[in-house]
Amino acid sequence: MLFPTFDFAIFFAIAFTVNWLLNPYPGPWKLSMIALSYVFYGWVGWSYCLLLVATTAIAFIGGETVNAAVGETRRRLAMGLSCAGLLGLLGWFKYYGFLSVNIDNFTHVLGLGHAVPLLQVALPIAISFYTFMALSYVIDIYRRQLEPARPVDLALYLSFFPHLLAGPIVRGHELLPQLRRKRDPRSVDYARALWLIMAGLFKKVVISSYVSGAIVQPVFTAPAQHSGLESVFAAWGYAVQIYCDFSGYTDIAIGLALLLGIRFPVNFDAPYTARNLQDFWRRWHITLSRWLRDYLYIPLGGSSGSEGRTVRNIMITMVLGGLWHGAAWTFVVWGALHGLGQAVGHVRRRSRVRRGLPAVADGPVRIWVQRFLTFQFVCLGWVFFNASGLSNAFALLGRVFSGWGRPSPLVTPLLVLVVVGTVVSQLVPSARVDRLQAAFSRQKAGVQVGLLSLALLGITTFGPVGVAPFIYYRF
Repeated sequence: MLFPTFDFAIFFAIAFTVNWLLNPYPGPWKLSMIALSYVFYGWVGWSYCLLLVATTAIAFIGGETVNAAVGETRRRLAMGLSCAGLLGLLGWFKYYGFLSVNIDNFTHVLGLGHAVPLLQVALPIAISFYTFMALSYVIDIYRRQLEPARPVDLALYLSFFPHLLAGPIVRGHELLPQLRRKRDPRSVDYARALWLIMAGLFKKVVISSYVSGAIVQPVFTAPAQHSGLESVFAAWGYAVQIYCDFSGYTDIAIGLALLLGIRFPVNFDAPYTARNLQDFWRRWHITLSRWLRDYLYIPLGGSSGSEGRTVRNIMITMVLGGLWHGAAWTFVVWGALHGLGQAVGHVRRRSRVRRGLPAVADGPVRIWVQRFLTFQFVCLGWVFFNASGLSNAFALLGRVFSGWGRPSPLVTPLLVLVVVGTVVSQLVPSARVDRLQAAFSRQKAGVQVGLLSLALLGITTFGPVGVAPFIYYRF
């Protein structure tokens, strides 16, 4: 069920009403929200709900077993088996096809024939998101950072519909306490919630949809037919598309949860203003970045060891982060590029410290150059992220260098304005946006309704007929 649809509007009206009617009654409230969340998830296929139930059961049994285990060895074993079960489900549904095809290709080269059966396994929507939440739940219990939850609380934690399909990846200590207490409807900032929802709808329905149809889809589908300038704007355009698509979803999710009295963590912070790749990952998909840092990078050793081990840890983390997004070599290359870029930056910083060199003084020119170069590197990665295959990605990159001097009818003034304007808009200080949002919140209800109605009219007028699924639904 897509957020920007009439079906979801009806669904959320029911969910909103049930939420606040049953708010004084914790048991019925939790059961009703679980039921509504499963209806939301099962809208595209009820079989997916069975997988969500299985994930919840493994996480619950794993958490209870880890908590009850005596001795570090048994606790570690229980945690390992639980994580293996969760990763086994994820691996089967998301990676079996990718691995089997590549193993089969390799054995054919060796003349060994078919080594593994080639099966088409359907990829359930959102499996990566709720699997990572389940993993963090079990691991946090092992680390004694979280107490085991009751079955009903854990089921709601994993299935809560605003975050279910594309995050944010919410930790147990962030969401479970909120599910255990009554929410005060008088403390909800409804104006902020509606502001976020409208902002998210505008990003997704208007900007992301326009850029996708105007430049991204045509060029990525047939890069050989387009000029160098169109190829450059396709790469830049996809950077805008995926940002508006994903941050738009996050804005809507945070707003919907807020209307229900639940607060989600921030997931984006002007990522295209980053001055290096490390800074970029502090701003892009923040909840995933934290997850990879806390449950993969730091357990591998982080930056506490030798320079070589740190580089190894960065590369492993980013390549696996790439594979988290999808089972394809394009995602492996995307993760490796980001890993390599961060590793080079780490080595340079360590080298300056080792040689006793002072920190380079910042200035306006240096800051803008860093932002420009970081954005171009990120866009290079996005080419592989969005490409249908490695040959498609290299074909588009080849046009960047060889396709100049040809007509570029797709690069219109409106497209340039939207792409450049969206990137530049991230330079607006967040304090100004907060003041504007606060000013909206102070308006009388009638004024707010009028402004929201105008915004919705503009979104429906400038948006396309029908809305494509959010990009991160497929992860």
